[in-house]
Amino acid sequence: MANGMYRIGIVGATSMVGKELADELQESLLAASDFILLDDEEVTGQVASVGDEAAFVQKIEPASFDRMDFVFFAGEEDDTEKHWQNARRTGASVVDLSYALERETDVLVRAPWVAEVLKNKGAAGPDLKTKAVVAAHPAAVMLGLAAARVSASVGIRTLAATLLEPASEHGREAMDELHQQTVNLLSFQNLPKDQYDAQVSFNLLPTLGEDAKVKLAEVEQRVRAHYDTVSAGLLPELELQVVQAPVFHGYVASVFLEISAPLTVAQLEAALTGDHMDVVSSEFDPPSNLSAAGQEDVMVLVRAAGKTAAGTRFWLWLAADNLKLRALNGIACANELRRLRPQGKVQ
Repeated sequence: MANGMYRIGIVGATSMVGKELADELQESLLAASDFILLDDEEVTGQVASVGDEAAFVQKIEPASFDRMDFVFFAGEEDDTEKHWQNARRTGASVVDLSYALERETDVLVRAPWVAEVLKNKGAAGPDLKTKAVVAAHPAAVMLGLAAARVSASVGIRTLAATLLEPASEHGREAMDELHQQTVNLLSFQNLPKDQYDAQVSFNLLPTLGEDAKVKLAEVEQRVRAHYDTVSAGLLPELELQVVQAPVFHGYVASVFLEISAPLTVAQLEAALTGDHMDVVSSEFDPPSNLSAAGQEDVMVLVRAAGKTAAGTRFWLWLAADNLKLRALNGIACANELRRLRPQGKVQ
């Protein structure tokens, strides 16, 4: 470690989140590190990439985590539950993007972008004694960041959001089923329903079939819980409904906001402006899941809920690249730990 580089493992390296994470790590402050790609036995030996560098995917074994400084878990929850303690025993800092550890004692749910805005309100930093860090759900980051920026200027009375859930948040199987449903509908064939137990193609649903593997109620509960945690008691309660959208990629949220003192749209736009948030002023070119694809920032459009020039009720239209936001938040979590433990091997 004399050269200042870290040894970083990515578990679930061939997953959609793992691949996005690997690409973003090459653009981050951790880029000058050695990366080890780990995954299940069936994909061992596949060639993957970290940025422009090719690497072989290795099988996950207890010895895989020796001498690692950071381990990102970006695959299935079962893999995280099975291997994270092995990573911790080697002294590595664990960043969980699978959400498997969110109920573990002394494991923190973190959204550093939100914490940075809330710092002046007394938000606490990460506990160095934590066993691991869970990167907060990207929708919780998106909504928490918007609420934190507004609350820095004016009090918030009501925050209510309808969140449109994309297929990519649930992996390749969900993406493939949405694609196949679309193809089958256009050719008048029966629909595959293993993931959703419902028709999601060309449809909007607040609940899915009883046997669905995608659980919207669990998504809603997770987003709300992660929002509450990263808010640190400093932001208003979030009223939330999750709707399955017939889109492959990208989060969009329609947010109703009621504030404690009148502002104009321009003043609210100014309050929202800052790092990691791109305020779009044109109603004729609004943020969307398509325009947000590949973008690092959360995009937002502000519209007055009433007819007057200034008021206390507004609509926010938010959009973000769900996989990129998930990866960037995970890297931000690692950078929190890196700044606190800068000297090589984490103990």
